[in-house]
Amino acid sequence: MNPAPCPPVTRHHAIPNAIERIVAIGDVHGRADCLSALLRHVEATDREREKTAIVFLGDLVDRGPASREVLALAAGALARWPDSVLCLGNHDDWFRRFLLGDPEFADGIDLWLMQGGEETLLSFGVDTQALGRARDTIRQDHPEILDLLAASAMLATFGPFVFVHAGIDPKRSIEAQRNRDCLWIRSPFLDHRGPLPGLVLHGHTPQTPSLAHITENRVSLDTSAFATGVLTAVDIDVRGGEARFWATQPGSLEITSVEPRLLERGFGTAVVAKPGSPGVYALRPAS
Repeated sequence: MNPAPCPPVTRHHAIPNAIERIVAIGDVHGRADCLSALLRHVEATDREREKTAIVFLGDLVDRGPASREVLALAAGALARWPDSVLCLGNHDDWFRRFLLGDPEFADGIDLWLMQGGEETLLSFGVDTQALGRARDTIRQDHPEILDLLAASAMLATFGPFVFVHAGIDPKRSIEAQRNRDCLWIRSPFLDHRGPLPGLVLHGHTPQTPSLAHITENRVSLDTSAFATGVLTAVDIDVRGGEARFWATQPGSLEITSVEPRLLERGFGTAVVAKPGSPGVYALRPAS
C-alpha cells in the first residue's frame, strides 16, 4: 500500500455556543481501563447529551497497554457527544504520521517506538519488527483510527477557555499559534505569569503530586495515568461558572471528586473553592 499524503490537522475547533457542559480529560496514554471508567461517570451524570462536549487533551496513545482500546473509546465518545473534539497530542501526532507514512517522520520512528510507540503497535497485535506490514494492517483493519486522527484539532476554544495539548506561546495570539508549540511547548508557557489569551486547559507535562494544578492562567491535567492509574478530568458548568475535578483512583478505578492544587503566583488562581459546596470551584478565567 502506498503511503497517503500527510494532511495538516485542523488548526482551530470552536466549540458551539449552545454547549453547557465541557469535560476536559488529561493524557490517557493507553489506559483504557481508566478512560472507560471516566466516560461511564460522564454518561451517568449527563442530563442533556446535545449540550455536553468532551475534550480530549491529547496523548491518547503510547506507553500504556491498551492504546487501540483507548482510540475506540475516544471515537465512541466523539460519536456519543458530537460537539466533542480531540486536541492532538505529540504522541498522537507521532502515531498519525507513522500511519500516513510521512517521509519527514522516517528518522523519528525509532524515538517514537522507544517512547511508547511499540506498546501502541502491540495493542493492535502487529509485528513491531515489520513496520511497513504493521502500518498496512492497521490502516486496512482500522480505518476509523485514521478518521479519528484526521478529525482532531491543534486547539479548541469556548468563550474564555482554550483547550490544547501542551500549551500555547504566550507571545502569540490564538490565531497565530504554531503546531509545534501546541504539541510540545513547556517552559515558555508554564513559566509565564499573568494573563494569557484565555484560561488554558492542557496536558503534556506530568504534575506531581498527581492532581490537577491550577495557576492564574492555566489548568494542568496530566497526572501520568499510564504509571499512576490516576486519570484526571475537569467538569465545567459553563453557564454556572463552576467546575468539579474527577479522577480515577489507583487499583480500584473508582471515580472520586478530587481537590486540585492551587498555585498562587501573585495573580490569584483561576478557580476558587465555593464555601459550603465541597468539591465545587468557582471559575475566574481572565477575559
